[in-house]
Amino acid sequence: MDRAQSLAPPPCKPLRLWPGVILFVLLLLFRFAVKALIPGFEGFMWAIEGSLGCAVAIILWWLFFSRAPWLDRIGAIVLIAAALGSAWFSKHESMGPAWMFSYAAPFVLIAFIAAAFAARNLPNSSRRLLIAAAILLSSLGWTLLRTEGINGDHDATFAWRWSATTEQSLLAKPIPMPAAPPVELAPSQPAVPAGEPKPAVLPAVAPEWPGFRGPNRDSVVPGVTITTGWSQSPPVEIWRKAVGPGWSSFAVQGSLIYTQEQRGAEELVTAYEAANGDLVWRHADRVRFFESNAGAGPRATPALAGGRVYTLGATGILNVLDAATGQRIWSRNTTGDTKRRVPDWGFSASPIVTQGLVIVYAGRLAAYEAATGNLKWLGESVGGSYSSPHLAAIGGVEQLLILTPQGAAGLDPATGAPIWSHQWKGLPIIQPTLIPGGGILISASQSEGTRRIDPVRGPNGWTVDTRWTSLALKPYFNDTVIHKGHAYGFDARILACIGLNDGQRIWKGGRYGNGQMLLLPDQDLLLILSEDGDLALVQASPSEFTELAKIHALEGKTWNHPVLASGLLLVRNAQEMAAFRLPTAGR
Repeated sequence: MDRAQSLAPPPCKPLRLWPGVILFVLLLLFRFAVKALIPGFEGFMWAIEGSLGCAVAIILWWLFFSRAPWLDRIGAIVLIAAALGSAWFSKHESMGPAWMFSYAAPFVLIAFIAAAFAARNLPNSSRRLLIAAAILLSSLGWTLLRTEGINGDHDATFAWRWSATTEQSLLAKPIPMPAAPPVELAPSQPAVPAGEPKPAVLPAVAPEWPGFRGPNRDSVVPGVTITTGWSQSPPVEIWRKAVGPGWSSFAVQGSLIYTQEQRGAEELVTAYEAANGDLVWRHADRVRFFESNAGAGPRATPALAGGRVYTLGATGILNVLDAATGQRIWSRNTTGDTKRRVPDWGFSASPIVTQGLVIVYAGRLAAYEAATGNLKWLGESVGGSYSSPHLAAIGGVEQLLILTPQGAAGLDPATGAPIWSHQWKGLPIIQPTLIPGGGILISASQSEGTRRIDPVRGPNGWTVDTRWTSLALKPYFNDTVIHKGHAYGFDARILACIGLNDGQRIWKGGRYGNGQMLLLPDQDLLLILSEDGDLALVQASPSEFTELAKIHALEGKTWNHPVLASGLLLVRNAQEMAAFRLPTAGR
């Protein structure tokens, strides 16, 4: 052996890469394939849990089984932790914990293993440099982006950090009317009188669409028949306007439509002309709600009653406004009354007005005198729910239905006293669905499917029978409609029909994302607004899935419920709203 050979450094010990490659593949499968096969929240949780498991396994492999020099083993883990920590502290404000667990951490580990494999035959110094570069680029690169939220399958959309959001573009154009001075409410502030309201100029008739999902909160529109041949007679767009972010739907009375939206630092209640979409009035509260998954803005839909508009904002502000002028009659900050903090997703339940009370769900039910704003009663503190209180007459007794993390319950609207309850723990998002003739469809969470319960009033009190629980219909935040003995709703992202007697699936078809729908019962027709902003007509028939027509209506993610009132189809999302005239049958 010559002197040069004897002084050469020993060859690098080859890495044991096959466990890392296997974990690399498993991480990719959990992160992408599982979510594709199991849509919705259940697939998201499988992906997160599987990805975290793979992440722990990758760290253990690198530390104890990779054969890398100990300096490389410890150094890489420390660098990964430091890079992810730096990315977290330097991230855009729109990035939340879900981004770290479902995007940043998995991607940096994928890049780490790919770099280790690519550098497997390089000298130690070169290998270290390549691995360090991969770690830093794959983690700190996220600081150049912002998220525009997720869709119903928890897939995020990203944009450059410096690019303008649709809300920022909207704020650059001034609203064409002055606003009343905003009012800030302290958490414990009581009712705030604002004097006698001005006389309403609205027609003295009941609102055609008084609030969330219509007069009965069931998304059923009787007495309407439309032409289904949209290729020859498509819906006619009447107007289209930009709107601030929020997931509120519309309430409609006479010539005005009402909604909620966010514009910068102000949460707004707005009234627009139904005929042209022009702003009539707005009420502003200087509060802003934002969370990274769904974005900014209020979630609940206004309620109309007695010439007034009742709204619950995302941070818990309950406003009662004159429906004609927007003048404030009274306001409450419900968090001070319920002693509940604002949930991660914001207060989302729409108010309901009955028996002289306005009732809201803000971590617990709270009922206020509609005339004065005085607190009448508080329900049990049961935790957060996306579901809204729902009126029903069961066994001849008017009651307030509510879905909570503990299950379903019927309460006396006048006092909040419990009438019956049913245990089914979860995180409910949808509305209870009343079955004609008796029975209720409920859902605790998407993974649990749908259950039919039958509350019955007997001589010894109330009993609640469970008729069936079905995984054939697994709604996420998509409400269900009932028609002629069948339930039509969403099984994750796909429309489905099940029987009410046994919960068995009749058919499944049509991918509309996490969309919403209306039922036109006179025509056996479903009018669907998809998550991607498409309008579709589907036959409400148990025979088979039949899509009759489809057009594109809105740009961007669309979770808001559609409204059909005053001869107009009203649709909106977090960036625009539009009105369509549907072709009437017989024209």
